[in-house]
Amino acid sequence: MSPRKLAQEIAFRVSDRNASDITLLDIRQLSTIAEFFVICTATSTVHAKALSEDLCRHWNDTHKIRGKSEGSPQEGWVVVDFGSILAHIFLEERRTHYALERLWSDAPVLVQIL
Repeated sequence: MSPRKLAQEIAFRVSDRNASDITLLDIRQLSTIAEFFVICTATSTVHAKALSEDLCRHWNDTHKIRGKSEGSPQEGWVVVDFGSILAHIFLEERRTHYALERLWSDAPVLVQIL
């Protein structure tokens, strides 16, 4: 599966699990840390933890793609690292504070699910 396709699938997966304000950014021309960012908002710390665990488990079980979760739902920001894709799961307050979409505003938006 290509990184772009995986990033799209991650965006749709978190949408199916009730994450909101989902944005997929193509950062290939702007950074070497990753190719794509998936950014979404969880409703609670429990929801953020469930989303990160689901992403790690699902992609490992279905495609043998390992995701590594970093951060803490209690701190309001969890990142699931798939190598070329970073899935950022925020609580609303932290997402507003860090404003990744503004920081990476030159990146093309490939998917936007409100």
